[in-house]
Amino acid sequence: MSKAPRQRRKSAKSNRQEKQDQGMQVYELAKQYNLTTKALIALLEEHGVRGKKDTSSLDPDTVALIESELITEPQDDAVSTPEASAETATDASPDTTDKLQIEEGTTVANLAASLELQPSALIMQLMKLKVMANINQRLGYDTLVMLGEHLNFETVKSRTLEEELLVEIPDPPESLKPRAPVVTIMGHVDHGKTSLLDAIRQSNISESEAGNITQHIGAYHVALEGGSVVFLDTPGHAAFTAMRARGAQVTDIVVLIVAADDGVMPQTVEAISHAKAAKVPIVVAINKIDVPGARPDYIKQQLSEHELLPEDWGGQTICVETSAAEGTGIDFLLEMLLLEAALLELKANPSKPARGVIIEAQVDKGRGAVATVLVQSGTLRVGDVFVSGRYSGKVRAMMDDLGKRLKEAGPSRPVEVLGFTGVPEAGDRFYVVESDRDARLISETRQDQYRTEKLGANSHVSLENLFQQIQEGEIKELNVVLKGDVQGSVQAVASSLLDLSTNEVKINIIHQAVGGITETDILLASASDAIVVGFNVHPTTEAVQAKETEGIDVRTYNVIYELVSYIRSAMEGLLDPEVREVVIGRAEVRELFKVPRLGLVAGSYVNWGRITYDQPLRVLRDNRLIHEGKVNSLRRFKDNVNEVQANYECGIGIETFDDLQIGDVLECYVHEQVARSLS
Repeated sequence: MSKAPRQRRKSAKSNRQEKQDQGMQVYELAKQYNLTTKALIALLEEHGVRGKKDTSSLDPDTVALIESELITEPQDDAVSTPEASAETATDASPDTTDKLQIEEGTTVANLAASLELQPSALIMQLMKLKVMANINQRLGYDTLVMLGEHLNFETVKSRTLEEELLVEIPDPPESLKPRAPVVTIMGHVDHGKTSLLDAIRQSNISESEAGNITQHIGAYHVALEGGSVVFLDTPGHAAFTAMRARGAQVTDIVVLIVAADDGVMPQTVEAISHAKAAKVPIVVAINKIDVPGARPDYIKQQLSEHELLPEDWGGQTICVETSAAEGTGIDFLLEMLLLEAALLELKANPSKPARGVIIEAQVDKGRGAVATVLVQSGTLRVGDVFVSGRYSGKVRAMMDDLGKRLKEAGPSRPVEVLGFTGVPEAGDRFYVVESDRDARLISETRQDQYRTEKLGANSHVSLENLFQQIQEGEIKELNVVLKGDVQGSVQAVASSLLDLSTNEVKINIIHQAVGGITETDILLASASDAIVVGFNVHPTTEAVQAKETEGIDVRTYNVIYELVSYIRSAMEGLLDPEVREVVIGRAEVRELFKVPRLGLVAGSYVNWGRITYDQPLRVLRDNRLIHEGKVNSLRRFKDNVNEVQANYECGIGIETFDDLQIGDVLECYVHEQVARSLS
């Protein structure tokens, strides 16, 4: 008999615990939110909770789910009639007051406190949106936008450091001052673009360019009687489309050069398209009018077919007949450029931190990363902290196009800037910021984004794309390691090679960079079964030795036509036997002697291969070609010899060249006929 009361007391305690775990009954929850039980049961059935009655119990998770739905509905307009209550439950009217603003990146706990919700209710709402989150997790912008549609708040996207510091703010009209126009010279190969710029600058740029063809962009500031003009000389190759397009993006006026004896060519049409896409005025210079067979009227007729109607034919395009060789029409062309610039009313604010664009960038052995910057607004000063592309830095020195050091550069002024932490891409925006810390943070963020994009691009093979490749047939790839002297050239060559890809053969550039061809490049090519292509650069001694050991095909070019032509011929299978250059030895200049009747003789040490008398020889300085000639004297002590092997010293005389320096590398080579093949 004594056990029965104890069992009843235990059952009562258990019932209280069970009731606490059950949450609340349906009628209690309906009464709390001023609803009829019928309306609440209908709402429960909408959320998949069926078979409930007035006295049925609801678990805490279900209560939290229903509360998250009902919390967004207005309670002030609720009425006691069953019909009105049901309408309130099913048709939630939006809040007409100002929405609560929630900043991106807030935690679940902070959001729940701002919305006056239980964290569990907010987590349940996130689960409905298929987002699993704990109470301390930060919510992204997209998640908050979806959540705001249900809980009636507005998401504010937080601004990054880059958006805060690098935002474009319109300049007040009173701060704007007149600036020099930026003129881009465009046209077909060998129509006289650089020669015309020579005549304007009274210099001779093209002598330093291979084949008298400009290989990469130069920016030049020219002071004239009526004002200053900045000229961008874009390369004339068809392969350098990207570089020419970049020139049109920063320019105010385009000078289109057309040879009077050649006419409108494909690259001329291409240049017209770039200028029209950039929405800049075009001034046509009909060059080489002194050449026999010049037909200026025929050129104007061709131009009119491309919607460039000359002024003397009733159109709006300025056409000037010039001769760069004789200087004819140069002054009139400059007058027309200054007139066109006056009509454009070009202005910029020189009193703010500088902003500009990278025209060219390269690695200099003694100075590090160097870039040509065209200042577009503000004033750039020595000591300014900047960020450009993925890299930051501090202006250590500035030089103009004549090599003169500058302390500051205003709008429309091209300058060569030292102080970059890496080589930026040609065309990157250039911004001056206040602190070195901000510049480093922006640079690190951009580098992280770049690495993420690179990793995403090289995705692993899946069953889907593997099956697709099997369906397409056997796809052959030609892997290429590309090195060049400047960033703009590397970009343009890479773009040209990728354009050669066909359905049968794909060009895959596995590595591209600025600088000489190193042993690392050869090892990468060996591991990837690739060829190595150098543009205006040559391999180091270690790279030459590794090339022989690994059997890697290394080609160097200084004119892009030859490079693209070789790759195209190889891909098309039109490889006729060629005369190939084979390097047979290298020597390092260790001392210089002046010998009567022979001139300057290089006391050299043969560190690889052999040096042979009366064979072609090139002089390399910092892995760049300085001179090509022939060995016209070769001596061991006082004896003339025909050949000197490795690890021996000798005296080498070079035909018609005396500008040798200690440390130069002398590379001897021969020409052999080898049948071309592409394995």
